[in-house]
Amino acid sequence: MKKGSIIINAVMAAAIIALFVLHFTSGSSSSKGEEQNTEQLSQGDIVFIQIDSLFNKYDMFNDLKSELESKAQTIQDDLDKKGRAWQRDATDFEEKVKKGLITRSQVEMLQNQLQTREIELRQYSNQKQMEMAEEEQVLIRRVMDALDKYLEKYNAEKKYSLIINTQSTSTILKGDSALNITNEVVQGLNEEYVATRGKNR
Repeated sequence: MKKGSIIINAVMAAAIIALFVLHFTSGSSSSKGEEQNTEQLSQGDIVFIQIDSLFNKYDMFNDLKSELESKAQTIQDDLDKKGRAWQRDATDFEEKVKKGLITRSQVEMLQNQLQTREIELRQYSNQKQMEMAEEEQVLIRRVMDALDKYLEKYNAEKKYSLIINTQSTSTILKGDSALNITNEVVQGLNEEYVATRGKNR
């Protein structure tokens, strides 16, 4: 296997874990040293990326995250609306039964209708949850694919021996901030993304 592939796969595997931890929130990034001037780095060095910081600063990630959050909110609003409508009808049904305003056959019919709607509402909710989970996975794959492609080109020029990831669960407790290439990588990612986004408009 090529050294470049080992580097990329290691970063990608760790980043996927980091994304799940993030849960699409934009919390503060890790504090393992602000990035310094990377001009002093040379070929063969071992460098690191603060993956949580990178994704929080990556325009593509934030754009896709905003789209996903907006869609999730729309789905939640729809579920709330359907749930309130069912609750109103269920309350109305109970009042009519208590006051004896409907016949036994009507009670049975309305009860069956409410039960059917409740089952359908739960199935709809589960379906939407599955759809959102799938879209979340697609989002992760799209972002990781962009990072993968960029790092291949980036390291073809830099020729670092190893690019590692640091995050909240990292085994690296302390690192020289001069080896932190996060901002340099995210700058290049954003430049590529802005250029691509402009072409797609």
